[in-house]
Amino acid sequence: MKIFLTAAASFSRLLTRDDGWIRRAMPGHCAFCLANTQEAKPWCEACLLELPWNLPACERCAEPLPAGLARQICGACLKEPPLFTRARVPLLYREQIAILVWQFKFSASPRAGTLLLELMEHALEELPPSRRPQALVSVPLHSKRARARGFNQADWLARRLAGRLDIPCIEARRLRATPSQRGLDRRKRRRNLRGAFVLEAPLPSRVALVDDVMTTGATLNALAEACLSAGAGEVEAWAIARTPRE
Repeated sequence: MKIFLTAAASFSRLLTRDDGWIRRAMPGHCAFCLANTQEAKPWCEACLLELPWNLPACERCAEPLPAGLARQICGACLKEPPLFTRARVPLLYREQIAILVWQFKFSASPRAGTLLLELMEHALEELPPSRRPQALVSVPLHSKRARARGFNQADWLARRLAGRLDIPCIEARRLRATPSQRGLDRRKRRRNLRGAFVLEAPLPSRVALVDDVMTTGATLNALAEACLSAGAGEVEAWAIARTPRE
């Protein structure tokens, strides 16, 4: 993992430095292979098909499932379902997507963020109007971490996605700086985050939570609990990429 992150960081710096002039010099070309694009999309059809799509996946938590299964609920959700009713996480956290998330999250790359936003919006095109949320809620950072990082990628995504869906983006507040989730199992992660969030404004009936990456869903589950306490009747979890459950 450490080797991968080091390589990702090096590649991120290279792309951040070189991508600007490439995109300006070659508009209308795929962000992945520089082939011609169609319908003003920032990708070609071949690269879109080759992305690591999260299919099939558990409908409840988006955990990747073995090939050949469809419309299934994983064993963990059957045993202890999350408080959100469905997770929509279209991609897997690997290959080009992991690199883009790294650039976006730690280098605040506008190009990476915009491309991830476009991919998320593309995946949500099949969502019928009757199932669209009435508001989005992004996963908040604690004030100390927000000051240290200077950028909240979940808030950036949620605000722009809300604008495109023409719905409000409502702020949640993180009450405490929780310890790192790394190395904790699903149950310990949930305990670690219990009571970590609050919403001070009443919510509409149907909301969706927004984050960049979903690992076990513990953070989104804790935020869903806060949303239900604030009046939401149904909560979905949205993220760009899913990591397999640890």
